[in-house]
Amino acid sequence: MLINLTTKAGIGVAACIALLTLAQPAQAQQAKEIQITHRGKQFRPAEVSVAARTPLTLRIKNLDAEPIEFESDTLHVEAVINGNGEGTVSVQPLSPGRYEFFDDFNQKTHGYLVAK
Repeated sequence: MLINLTTKAGIGVAACIALLTLAQPAQAQQAKEIQITHRGKQFRPAEVSVAARTPLTLRIKNLDAEPIEFESDTLHVEAVINGNGEGTVSVQPLSPGRYEFFDDFNQKTHGYLVAK
C-alpha cells in the first residue's frame, strides 16, 4: 500500500499503522516453553518461576508407567498424560502470583508456577 505522506490524511494513516503494529495483543507474543517432569509421584521442578504477563506452553513429561492428569483450577488447564508419555498445555499470560497444579489421579502430587 502506498501512502502519500505529504497530506495530513497520509500522515494520519501512517501513524495509525505504526501504532497498530506496536500494540500487538499478548496472544501475539511468542509463548515461552517450560518443561516439567513427573516421576515417583513428584513434579520436578516442584516450583517454577515464570515471567508475568507472558503466554506459556507447559511441556509435561510423565516418566512413570501410570498415567497422570495434570490439572490446575487457577490456571484453567487439564490434560491426561499417558505413562512414559508427554503432553503440552497452553497457559494464558498470568498476573503476578502463585498458581498451584496437581495430578488429579493423586492429589498429593502438586507443584506451583510463580509469576513475577
